[in-house]
Parts: sequence; structure tokens; C-alpha cells
Amino acid sequence: MARNCNRFYYRPVTTQDAVSAAAARLSEAQATRVPCAPVRDLIGTDDVAAAYAVQQGLVRARLATGATVVGRKIGATSEAVQTQLGVDQPDFGYLLSDMDVSADDPISMRTLLQPRVEGEVAFVLSRDIDDAEITLDVVRDAVDIALPALEIVDSRIADWAIGFTDTVADNASSGLFVVGTDGRTLEELEPRDVAMTLTVNGEERSTGTGAACLGDPLEALRWLAVQAQRYGDPLRAGHLILSGALGPFVPFGPGDRVVATISGFEPLSVTFTD
Repeated sequence: MARNCNRFYYRPVTTQDAVSAAAARLSEAQATRVPCAPVRDLIGTDDVAAAYAVQQGLVRARLATGATVVGRKIGATSEAVQTQLGVDQPDFGYLLSDMDVSADDPISMRTLLQPRVEGEVAFVLSRDIDDAEITLDVVRDAVDIALPALEIVDSRIADWAIGFTDTVADNASSGLFVVGTDGRTLEELEPRDVAMTLTVNGEERSTGTGAACLGDPLEALRWLAVQAQRYGDPLRAGHLILSGALGPFVPFGPGDRVVATISGFEPLSVTFTD
């Protein structure tokens, strides 16, 4: 995905020791695949800057092992997912090269702890979004192509018992992602008008629409672009953006076949294994 942007500028109010302890707790959970206690006991429930500082440390550690930033993800964009997570606002995280399993068939679950899957519209950017004023027209102009996507969200926090700072710190509860190859331009497809159905082994498990994603997946992209610029790390040309769930996320297990049908695109299907 073209250009990487591996800079971080978050400035927490919480002490650095607490930020480091939270990052260490989440890292151990990922390494051992044993979910951990929430980190809000360390960084609090309101210090969002500290939560993003924890996220920064986790992402920086993965970059040191050879991963690269390929884009961003927006979390908790639909009311259904906010209700599932017990949060009341969106957040964002980083997409790294080692999270991309689009070419895998079947997809290994060996790195996952408590995965859930959701259907989304993804965007690939044709230019940086670092304008002085970021409007809906600006982000629409920056989209090269829209793609169907499945995000496999995950939580290092036991039983998904998260608050807002927990999910932010945990890279917006990220896991893996799959993007299709059946792209559409925005002249061919209006993201807010799409309808999504997600099945597991042929059983319908989740439905939703583009309008469920902050009213419009392009509005979710605009929100992300504003936040990214505010934190000093604007969205860049070539970045892949997962714009957020169109309906509730659902659990799955080894052997399951998941199919997301998003109107305007060919169905996107994957199978999971141990």
C-alpha cells in the first residue's frame, strides 16, 4: 500500500509508567493468547491521550519487528457496535502489514484470542488528506477506490469487558482484515446507500447499511482524517481505510465460512482454521 507513515505525536496526561504498564499488559496478552484485565485501572477512563499513547507503544513495537503501516481503521462507528462494546463514540487504530490476510485461504486463527467479524466498506486513498479544512467533498475527492472488506476484530481484554480507553489502547480492538479485489469508484457506488448481509456457514448473522456507519462511510472517513491530522499523522496516499462496521459484529470459530454480501460488490467470502 504505497506510502507508510510511522510517526506518533500523542502526549498523555497519565504518567509514563502507567502507559508503559498498560502496553506491557496488552503485549503479554497477545503473546500468550491469554486475555488480560482491562487497562483502565492504569490509565483511567477519561484520558484518551494516554490511551492513544499506549496504542502508539504497541504499534511502535510491531514496526520494530518489521511490520509496516498500511492504513487505518475506524472503530465503533455504528450504534449496534457501540451498544455491543458499551462505548458511545468512535475511535481509530492502525492497520499493519501483518494484519492483512486477504490472500490467505483458509485464514489461520492462531494469533487471535476472542475474534469477531464484521462487514465494512474500505477505501484506498489517491492522495494525502492534509487540507486546512477537511470536508466531505475533500475526502470524497481523495478516494481512489472503494472495496468490500471483512474486519476480524479482537480484544486482548478478557470477555470484551472494555471501556473506551481500553479499546483505544488496544489499537481499537484490531485483529486481522480481508479486502476484496472487486473495487468500485465513487462514481459507480454511493457508500451510504449500500446494504450488507453477513452469514456464517450460510446462516444470516448480521445485517446493516452504509447509513449505519456514522450516517455515511465517507463521513466516517472525514472524521478519521480530522483526528489523524489533529494527532499529527495525516492520512496518506495509498493508505487503506476500513471505515467501520455496517452492522453488529458476530463470533466465529475454526472451520466456519463467513460471507459478506455488500450491494454493489461481489460477495466476499473466507474460511477460518486453527
